[in-house]
Amino acid sequence: MPTAMITGASRGLGAAIATALADSHTLFLAGRPSAALDAVAGQFGATTWPIDLADVSGIEAVVEPIVGLDVLVHNAGAAFPARVAESTVDEWRATMEVNVIGAVALTLALLPALRAAHGHVVFVNSGAGINASPGLASYSASKAALRSFADSLRNDEPSLRVTSVHPGRIATEMQEGLVAYEGGSYDPSRFLSPQSVARVVADAVHSPPDAHVHEVIVRPRK
Repeated sequence: MPTAMITGASRGLGAAIATALADSHTLFLAGRPSAALDAVAGQFGATTWPIDLADVSGIEAVVEPIVGLDVLVHNAGAAFPARVAESTVDEWRATMEVNVIGAVALTLALLPALRAAHGHVVFVNSGAGINASPGLASYSASKAALRSFADSLRNDEPSLRVTSVHPGRIATEMQEGLVAYEGGSYDPSRFLSPQSVARVVADAVHSPPDAHVHEVIVRPRK
């Protein structure tokens, strides 16, 4: 069975992606050690990989045993709701470290394994990676940078498939925080469900071998 590593799989969209791929892939669930991550892994007989994207120094040693990897899904992310004037340098640094530098470091560490499998790298990006979202200055910038990294990876590694998925707003804990920042009332029915976005990710992963899905944009119907 092919293998798939998913970051940020302890809850929300990451757990939904794990569910969507569990029947077709052996799962490697990457993230900070936690009971929640262990619980998701237990559902699918998956292995957990202790990776902290905010501290890239240990990533290479953790993934060194992986000699072949069919799919890498970059789902983990950080967001600090703030307009430019409200934001801080520390927030920008933390956002970039997780959303960009961490993703780059993990990709580089796994590049030999991905090349060996002619693998597929999926970046869960955001609509903010195409058009900056008000109140999400550092997050929007990080997602734009992540989109450019995905494009560069696709250009530079022709043996790989590289897909950027740009969902609209998803009903997750992160969304609750953003709605609270905006002073609104959180209604999950207004947003995409994690399961719907996970299905889009799985469809890209399951596309025929001769098809290369570069980018997917998905928005709530409401």
